Amino acid sequence: MSGQPVREGHTGTGPGPITPDGCAVELYARLSAGSEPEVIGSVLRPGASVLELGCGAGRVTHPLVELGFAVTGVDESAQMLERVRGARTVRSPIETLDLGEERFDAVVPGSFLVRTGDHRLREGLLGTCRRYVKDDGLVLIQREGPGCHSGLPRERKDHAAGCTIRILSAEPVGDGVDEVRAEYVFEDARWAQTFRSRELTVERFEAYPEEAGLAVDRCPTPDGVRVPARPGQIRGNPDRGLAGR
Repeated sequence: MSGQPVREGHTGTGPGPITPDGCAVELYARLSAGSEPEVIGSVLRPGASVLELGCGAGRVTHPLVELGFAVTGVDESAQMLERVRGARTVRSPIETLDLGEERFDAVVPGSFLVRTGDHRLREGLLGTCRRYVKDDGLVLIQREGPGCHSGLPRERKDHAAGCTIRILSAEPVGDGVDEVRAEYVFEDARWAQTFRSRELTVERFEAYPEEAGLAVDRCPTPDGVRVPARPGQIRGNPDRGLAGR
């Protein structure tokens, strides 16, 4: 475990160091990126500058670099960043990132960070996205499909990594947040992770970026997972007029 405080509701077990949000460094170095880098690359110009927030051990970073993009990877875990090759790395919490006047053609928040159970962390994430994207750039926000916290347990195979990924349960802990339990099983190792996630309606998913000054494009990337957002005017609080949080 690192010396940083563990976030409430986030734990991890298994071989090797675990980050404050419950992520196992060795696990995220093993998991494959699937088609995600190609999907991201398909909506960017060749050689575009990319700011990857929450890059981890470089699962998506490395293929983006191989595709010719100039990637700056940000993560708060030094142990994660030690695994990243070929990209500039910056160790920092996303919400307090300070890169001065730099701007990027694309900002890519890692995984489903927008679904965090902590409103302040989400607002900080989206504020950082807006701050560092060029006026004509894109923010590519990852979303989950409807019912992602129901019909559990379920599993899928990461064939490239040789891993079975199981989502075991999602238990409500209040304020629309679920505590999600997952496990990752390899032939030679097993990891478990617990994290807090907020299941979002389409309306709420779109409202949060727009509050931060990012206009959501309703045409997602070809896989339907990443949703482009472009710099726009800051709107009012998305919780006004929306039932619950």
